[in-house]
Amino acid sequence: MKFRPKKLSLALARTFGAGMAVTMVSVAYAQTVVPLPPTQVTGSRIVSPNITSTSPVAQVTAVDIKVEGINNIENLLNNLPQVFADFGSTITNGATGTSSVDLRDLGSQRTLVLINGRRLPAGSPTFYPTDLNEIPAPLIERVEILTGGASAIYGSDAIAGVVNFIMRENFQGLQLQFDDSFYQHNQHNNLANVIAARAVTSPAQFVVPGDVGSIGNVYDASITMGSNFADNRGNATLFFHYKKDDAVLEKSYDYSACATGSTADTATSPSHLTCGGSGTADPPRFINLHSNSTLPGGGVTFGPNGTLKPFLAADQFNFAPFNYYSRPDERYGFNAFAHYDVNEHARAYGEFSFNDDHTDALIAPSGIFQTEQTLSNRNPLLSQTFKDAFGINATTNGDLLIGKRNVEGGGRDDDRRHTAFRGVVGVKGDIFKNWDYDVFVQTGKVIYQETYFNDFSKARIIKALDVVSDPVTGQPVCQSKLDGTDPNCVPYNIFTPGGVTQAALAYLQTPGLQKGSTQQSVQGATLTSDLGNYGWRLPWAKSGIGVAFGVERRIEKLDLQTDTEFSTFDLAGQGGPTIGLGGQFTVKEAFGEVRVPIMENQPFADLLSINGSYRYSDYSTDKTTNSYGIGAEWAPIKAVRLRGSYQQAVRAANIIELFQAQGLNLFTQGSDPCGGPTPTATLAQCQRAGVTAAQYGSALLTNPAGQYNYLQGGNPALDPEKAKSTTLGVVFTPMKNLNASVDYFNIKVDNIISAISPALVITQCLTAGQFCDLIHRDAQGTVWLTGFVTATTQNLGSFKTSGVDVTFDYVYPMNNYGSVDFNFIGTWLEQFKKDVGTGLGPYDCKGLFGATCGTPAPEWRHKARVTWSTPWNTDIAATWRHFDKVKIDNSSSDPQLAGPFNPVNGEMAARDYLDLSASWNATKQITIWGGVNNVFDKDPPIVDSAIAGSPFGNGNTYPQVYDALGRKIFISLQYKF
Repeated sequence: MKFRPKKLSLALARTFGAGMAVTMVSVAYAQTVVPLPPTQVTGSRIVSPNITSTSPVAQVTAVDIKVEGINNIENLLNNLPQVFADFGSTITNGATGTSSVDLRDLGSQRTLVLINGRRLPAGSPTFYPTDLNEIPAPLIERVEILTGGASAIYGSDAIAGVVNFIMRENFQGLQLQFDDSFYQHNQHNNLANVIAARAVTSPAQFVVPGDVGSIGNVYDASITMGSNFADNRGNATLFFHYKKDDAVLEKSYDYSACATGSTADTATSPSHLTCGGSGTADPPRFINLHSNSTLPGGGVTFGPNGTLKPFLAADQFNFAPFNYYSRPDERYGFNAFAHYDVNEHARAYGEFSFNDDHTDALIAPSGIFQTEQTLSNRNPLLSQTFKDAFGINATTNGDLLIGKRNVEGGGRDDDRRHTAFRGVVGVKGDIFKNWDYDVFVQTGKVIYQETYFNDFSKARIIKALDVVSDPVTGQPVCQSKLDGTDPNCVPYNIFTPGGVTQAALAYLQTPGLQKGSTQQSVQGATLTSDLGNYGWRLPWAKSGIGVAFGVERRIEKLDLQTDTEFSTFDLAGQGGPTIGLGGQFTVKEAFGEVRVPIMENQPFADLLSINGSYRYSDYSTDKTTNSYGIGAEWAPIKAVRLRGSYQQAVRAANIIELFQAQGLNLFTQGSDPCGGPTPTATLAQCQRAGVTAAQYGSALLTNPAGQYNYLQGGNPALDPEKAKSTTLGVVFTPMKNLNASVDYFNIKVDNIISAISPALVITQCLTAGQFCDLIHRDAQGTVWLTGFVTATTQNLGSFKTSGVDVTFDYVYPMNNYGSVDFNFIGTWLEQFKKDVGTGLGPYDCKGLFGATCGTPAPEWRHKARVTWSTPWNTDIAATWRHFDKVKIDNSSSDPQLAGPFNPVNGEMAARDYLDLSASWNATKQITIWGGVNNVFDKDPPIVDSAIAGSPFGNGNTYPQVYDALGRKIFISLQYKF
């Protein structure tokens, strides 16, 4: 076979018809690229000069990356309407240290990420989906996004679709590139007035921020070099990359400088946002657990003069200023691509990549989180007033819940590092006449290191509060130091303002350590042929039947080791224990694909073709899967092409889902429905949930922090998920330079691998008597002291989503003034239904957000761009990004979602963003481009922080969805030798 260099996306834009998101500047040139060489598109392994995709394929090019000023890959993808927010740089509390992509809101674990058509290893031993941080933006030639099942072509995980990064691998010359960006913001949010009011009484916790001139700088530098060798029979391309992101704190913005709460409508005041916070506060909060207590049920704290006073809402701790709004990050990378034509039948090729990513997630201080503590009358740190208030005397110890933030030691600091290696070696060519082969071996590994600083040891808290007088010196001393069980113990004096010493902090603050790795090994071989060379073509077609066959063997390994602090849940600021795990599986696969042109250049059939694909997978976990796809396209005339596909895709359980060790974690639910002075559930309902008549109501303690225990863990018996996806569309090319498409999609996923929501377990037990056996209350009737809810991983329920994608691209030539490109891509969401296995059927999250539905799922999203390519070596672009309004899920009429909510949280308003950019080819060697995103500096919509919480909420909003950091300004310089 003859080897030809790959054409850029200019050619592929034409190949796809309108694809989904043909890019702005590139399409203008696409009209002149003829003829096309043999091409392989994402979603098929068949190579043909005429192949098109029967499933919608969106495309983003290097030009788009420049126009949008993108440094983080997740931001590039999140701007597409079919992509929903997932983990990224603006997630702090619960951060994985990775970035991931979620197509159609079906979960990032159901989106397969490829580089040059080959899958990447698991992103982290703590979070399985591929880490986009491994992919350097400056090296990307284009990104192809296929939505809809593609497991028959690529294997497991391609349920929602595939994101295929095509890298620049045939470079000649030397290119230097430097990018710099930062954020600027003028404060103008109404929440500033609320912060100012709180600052009057709590100036240390509440500060109204001033305007931001420059924040969150991102520096990105790269070197690309390459050359042909051996009389142009080979090429080697090298890429070096460095990127540094500065941190941004929530205290920098008036809409995130306080943790919001909310009020209900009253006769005198409409529902509004407040500055709330956490019940674990500073000064500390004390709740008496003695049944004969006369203290307020909400507990007491120290007033300004050191006397005890009732703990009120105004005493809550404002945790927001400590949190990162955008994490700092430092990254080093190296990539190498090479190929060499050994002879006319064999091309040897190789790829290697190295990426070291180091990030840091800072959140509010640790401390004593409303845990039960015993205080002795012997404790010299306690005043007599304090002892009297809590009934502490010579015969009775104090039994208290204590909530105290470690403000003296600062925020919890989660230091995470991922170091990734990936290598590919292969040979491709023609094995005999008309048959092409590709044989490769691929290996990848991600090494993970985590150190969690500034958390408190729960075991040491107990010792540091068990204080007596030293019999020799008379000074306060830990009992454990006197009896020799812990000679390092230092008293923790939280009972006197300024009483906490650095020595006590040094004793209590205990690091948590984790390390591990993920590994992937793949061996594969593919044979493809155009059987038309043997006369295998239908009489009405010019092209022959195309086929592809192949086999793959893949091994996935994962290992996570945790220290005693993590594994025993000794760290006070963690949601539960993090227990090490290890496991692996092997999958052996065989696959095939066929494409049959039925008619070409015939009346009413400029093109009519069908295609089919199948893959059989055999897992070492004793599971097998069958995935398949069929597709068809019909162009009655050249200007109109109808296309459709039907796929069965699969996702086998990953190693974490299979082998995660079981342990307790925390979930948020406000107050216990069976507790408090006015329980929201009846006695009969609560008795089903394990509450006795004596415990019902005020006698049942509810957690002041609204956090409860649940048991999590893996399940080796999990069955694979199965999805059925259908796409139907039409592509229009009615005139030169005009492409448009409309595509309907429908995806249903069954056998969902998921942990049932512990909050849902409680609700269903109370209302329907379902799942009651999963609730385990302790002797006090709680599910937060030692009680818990079982919520391990199972095959539960289904997801279903459907909608319509619309694209339009038109290039208008203006003779001596260049051309103007009008580009549009939008998605209408018809439904997004979730059935979580309760037996109550699905609920629809279209147009909703909240505790149950999660991140906003707008009914309509679009991105529109106008680009003027001038004849003066300058391009100017304006982009309009639109997000429809979304309503809180509790506002739904569906009884599974309906519930009380404060009206101020009822809706997150629509957002429209304007971005401007320009590029200038100053010389043949120098290109300069820059721009401003969110030109009008629009604030994100904000709601109660308890609603926009982790994992994907942060700073009272969803920063992975909305522009939360203000106006972004960027500039780049590229020099080519």
